[in-house]
Amino acid sequence: MQDLMTMITTLRRPRMLTRAAKFGAQDYNRDRHLQRILGYGSLPGSGQALLRLIEMEKEVDAQRKDDDAAYSLVRHLDLLIALLGEAQLYQASRAHAFQ
Repeated sequence: MQDLMTMITTLRRPRMLTRAAKFGAQDYNRDRHLQRILGYGSLPGSGQALLRLIEMEKEVDAQRKDDDAAYSLVRHLDLLIALLGEAQLYQASRAHAFQ
């Protein structure tokens, strides 16, 4: 199994969607964004949240590719923003653990 950061860096999505997600991730707020996506309650750690977000994003991307009427660009963008934001937090926590 690939590690989490490899899974994220190997994602291939449309350039416009990726650019918008990177821009949105600059203002990522874990408490506000992640709770809206995963549901309210206690939030999982960054690693666990990343795994859930990756699976959710895969499902939405499959809808996009299939031209599914249920596809929501806003939902897809929210998931990618959260995914990038959590990845940044995950990397920071891993870097801090090795210091």
